[in-house]
Amino acid sequence: MANDQPTRTRGYHGGSVDTVLSVDEVARQAEQLREEIPEERLLELAGGTPFLSITGLRAGYGSMEILHDFTLHVGRGQSLCLIGPNGAGKSTVLHSVYGFTRVFGGRITIGTGSGQRDITALTPERKLKEARVAYILQDKSVFPGMTVEENLLMGGFLLHSRSAAKAAAERVFDKYQRLAARRRHLARVLSGGERRLLEISRALVMEPDVLLVDEPSIGLEPRYIDLVFEILHDLQHAEGKTILMVEQNAKKGLEFADLGYVLVSGQLGLAGSGQELLQNAEVGRLFLGG
Repeated sequence: MANDQPTRTRGYHGGSVDTVLSVDEVARQAEQLREEIPEERLLELAGGTPFLSITGLRAGYGSMEILHDFTLHVGRGQSLCLIGPNGAGKSTVLHSVYGFTRVFGGRITIGTGSGQRDITALTPERKLKEARVAYILQDKSVFPGMTVEENLLMGGFLLHSRSAAKAAAERVFDKYQRLAARRRHLARVLSGGERRLLEISRALVMEPDVLLVDEPSIGLEPRYIDLVFEILHDLQHAEGKTILMVEQNAKKGLEFADLGYVLVSGQLGLAGSGQELLQNAEVGRLFLGG
């Protein structure tokens, strides 16, 4: 007897499925979502006065260009989450902002008005020290054989003295008592959530204005994922940090972020508020498991 029930398809971020799309098929269907988005719309989403801007960026690794004429704007104290198929270039955006890629064209600026600065060609060290841009790496970037305190001091390696780094670490301990209670413990004994907190906190030692956050929920149990996003929410809303994030849990990332961009084959496919993308049926089908 023939089955008359329609075959349902879903993307790859959870949810009940009858047919799971392959990564390649998700990428192929995501291509069909791409829209021409005027830069005026991107500026509007950023509140009209962006703090971090990427304009016409062409970047990649070696001779391979991954990002093609990519533009992004995010306002001061805003958060933006990048989603899209595997291989779309999401992490390459973060790498390019921080100076880990080869830039073939375009520019990256930070600041507003007369204080705007072109940081495209700065080294990662200068971006951290001078432009106050910090990169929070994916999981497992702590030094397991060092104590929590020693890990934090490593975050201040660009400060002018050890005493300055120690003072910055103490400010972090004052903020996060959970880490202060474990300051003498080796990082290897921390829980997954505590390690992620340490990774975030280490980046805060240099008192950055912009946080590049790569896959904050990766490898964490649900209870720790909530903790990490609570910390990021506090950094944005209480301290005014600007956050540019890549998050494999697209639903969680868009729920958190003010803005969402969908990347497709190294180009901008869709842009809107986080809520707008959450309510987009095709984004839901391909990336949100629903």
